[in-house]
Amino acid sequence: MFGSIVAKSENYWTAMTSSNQLQTTPSIDPALEEAIAFLTTSSATPPASESVVEALLQAEKTAKKVKLRHSYSQLLGSWRLGFITGTKRSRKRAGVILGAGRFLPKWVKIHLSYSPSEPGTEQGTVQNSVELGLLQIVLTGPTQFFSKTNILAFDFTRIRVSLLGLNLYEGYIRGGRNREARFYEQSVKEQAFFTYFLVQEGSIAARGRGGGLALWAKVS
Repeated sequence: MFGSIVAKSENYWTAMTSSNQLQTTPSIDPALEEAIAFLTTSSATPPASESVVEALLQAEKTAKKVKLRHSYSQLLGSWRLGFITGTKRSRKRAGVILGAGRFLPKWVKIHLSYSPSEPGTEQGTVQNSVELGLLQIVLTGPTQFFSKTNILAFDFTRIRVSLLGLNLYEGYIRGGRNREARFYEQSVKEQAFFTYFLVQEGSIAARGRGGGLALWAKVS
């Protein structure tokens, strides 16, 4: 438990302690507010993608500056993916740089859900559900959250494919059984992960291992 109030960021974040975890009340960029409204309200108008990318980068920078720490319990529930950025390699400098950002079409339904394995632990299960018309593909696997770095490591080890609610296939992905058994023995460098820099009641945002940014809106 944190024993002091984390310093306020001038334009974005405030943080305060509670008996169990750090609670954050972010004051985010208007472009992000508009993006979240667009993802959750049918009548809202989307902001320019470029402004959303810049707002996400600023939120990430601010979170690092004030050293915010989150907990796995704050991620529990179901979140709908609404905005993503691509990445591209740069010849002038090592690594990748962000490509253009875009909102996903409303008819594309991709939900990310987190559930706990046991109360009070930073481990659990992730489920990624993709709906394409009448077809649904669901990937699941173990998770491990590292609060010091806000990293959520995961691995998709199982798959379920269904059509009109009827299961067509359900089982381990190739090698999934062994990966699932060894998951908690591996280091973060060996795993896929998201680094969360925005965690609030109605939305979350993170940078993936590949360098891209993503924004989700709360479903339940």
